[in-house]
Amino acid sequence: MAFVIHDGNAGQSRHYAPLRYLNMKIAFVGKGGSGKTTLSSLFIRHLVANEVPVLAVDADINQHLGAALGLDEAGAAALPAMGAHLPLIKEYLRGTNPRIPSAETMIKTTPPGEGSRLLRVGEDNPIYEACARPVRLDDGDIRLMATGPFTEADLGVACYHSKVGAVELCLNHLVDGPEEYVVVDMTAGSDSFASGMFTRFDMTFLIAEPTRKGVSVYRQYKEYARDFGVELRVVGNKVQGMEDVDFLREEIGDDLLVTVGHSNWVRSMEKGRPARFELLEAENRMALQSLQNAADDSYRHRDWERYTRQMVHFHLKNAESWGNAKTGADLAAQVDPGFVLGEGLGAVQPA
Repeated sequence: MAFVIHDGNAGQSRHYAPLRYLNMKIAFVGKGGSGKTTLSSLFIRHLVANEVPVLAVDADINQHLGAALGLDEAGAAALPAMGAHLPLIKEYLRGTNPRIPSAETMIKTTPPGEGSRLLRVGEDNPIYEACARPVRLDDGDIRLMATGPFTEADLGVACYHSKVGAVELCLNHLVDGPEEYVVVDMTAGSDSFASGMFTRFDMTFLIAEPTRKGVSVYRQYKEYARDFGVELRVVGNKVQGMEDVDFLREEIGDDLLVTVGHSNWVRSMEKGRPARFELLEAENRMALQSLQNAADDSYRHRDWERYTRQMVHFHLKNAESWGNAKTGADLAAQVDPGFVLGEGLGAVQPA
């Protein structure tokens, strides 16, 4: 795998206690088999090598991120499923929020408000205790969480999106932390748009192969995300020469950030015998840094009011289409009109 860097051309007022930074949320998306799990695992290793705290989340129905990060088969299978701990997650996050009388009335899109508990990457809390496990990499440890696989008991009676809902709830309540990263390996293809979770990220890296199908996945994602201000950059994968690079440049244009070919390091990793990460090819390390630079750039442009409005928008849509009927409650009442998720969120006090 060799990387080629491509340079493209209304409520009451509140007082917010100042914080300098919030954590960076990154999504890796793409069609099944595109290589998004491999690339997300490399990016996680890169961040840890740069001494950046990382919370990693495997939100794909095919749970492979643990193995890509070096867990053996037993270790990957032993990861607790977030979907199995949804009652605990809801009860913890609702805190003392008076707009949410019980965990039973929370759905995957329920937004935080005054009194809600917020998650931080480096803290200890009951959700991490139940759902996260440490993974040791060459340069440090990360926390890894997984939605859980689609089990035999789910067949014909359950929807995988209900499992991913645990991830969406956590992302909606996740704030704080200087230079901390949350990296999510998303479910494949357009399933990423089954909820509002695709708007929860500071940067989305779409992995596209140099084929008509690979480009069509990019165009579909771009079209779906167009009206929501999603920061999207493309990593061209399985590139074998300049003809592939030129094809991606012509079809994708300025959204193309890097292209990826063969890597002996990755080949060894996929056989379960990875070398130390410091031995990853130098051009690949440089390209991973370009991904981090692009993500850091996008964070500086975040519009916190829009970010909160989008959260509320998808919550109201879900409430009307199924949530109200399922819970027997008016879930629009869960929205705190004076609450804005943003850099000032530490303590929120009425004016």
